[in-house]
Amino acid sequence: MEHYLAIGAVIIDRLIGDPRTSLHPVVVIGNFIAWLERQLLNPNNSAGRKKFAGAVLVIIVLITVYAAVWLTLAALTTVHPWAGYIGGVMFLSFTISPSSLAEAGREIAGYLRDGNMEQARVKVGWIVGRDTAELDIPEVTRATVETVAENIVDGIISPLFYAIIGGVPLACLYRAVNTMDSMVGYKNEKYRDFGMVAARIDDVFNYIPARITGLLIIITAKILGLDAAGAWQSLKRDAAKHPSPNSGFSEAGVAGALGVRLGGLNYYGGIASHRAHMGEAKVELGPIHIEKTIQIMYVVTTLFIAAAFALKWLLS
Repeated sequence: MEHYLAIGAVIIDRLIGDPRTSLHPVVVIGNFIAWLERQLLNPNNSAGRKKFAGAVLVIIVLITVYAAVWLTLAALTTVHPWAGYIGGVMFLSFTISPSSLAEAGREIAGYLRDGNMEQARVKVGWIVGRDTAELDIPEVTRATVETVAENIVDGIISPLFYAIIGGVPLACLYRAVNTMDSMVGYKNEKYRDFGMVAARIDDVFNYIPARITGLLIIITAKILGLDAAGAWQSLKRDAAKHPSPNSGFSEAGVAGALGVRLGGLNYYGGIASHRAHMGEAKVELGPIHIEKTIQIMYVVTTLFIAAAFALKWLLS
């Protein structure tokens, strides 16, 4: 059943995208996390107390999200099995984001092709945390490609992976893990201790999906006529250089497949930060590479679902 839920969720995402509403489950989870943070985080506490409070936040959020989704789907299934299936498809579609990633990427690429750098910089600033006001075409492209590539794991493969092995409630639990990491998993003064558990759990949850994604990017590069050998070489050489133990697998794979170099100098609030390079600069980054990254994203998604069905057939 979970395999068919995955297909249904991808179709729903393709048809209606990611609804922008305050009732979106991820928005609700985010608001819940923010409320718990206000209750639990005391900036005057010791590092140990902050870590404990952060662990409490993680436990409360994960139990609450899993239980709420499980109970809702159980109630819908009691009404009618099809109600449970449709509810599961809808919940799972809220955990993935290929359409929103593609929409954002193509919008930015369009502005770059039209020479509208002002709008391109503004729009890329919506999806990355770095300063974007002074970025040129290759740098706007790099920021977009890095974001889409990284989110192949966080925004697609990880939630589908957990849906297939543990059902929709586990996929929603993963989305809660990822949302906590994006909200409190920073290594700054405020969150270094409080967000430590959230960040570590996110690393654990993405460990296997990230490596599956890296392998699928190599296969995808071969299918799309890109540089599969370059993707493999870049993965071996560069994936471990990324500050995240997982994000390097998708970013390095995409960089090698496209024959471009990702990483480099970023600015955050005017402060320079150098990110390790991924891939080799065989060609200059441009809008076409955003479109190619989106193509990679969709083929990787298709391959993952096909592989899940194949594995199910082999084990049955």
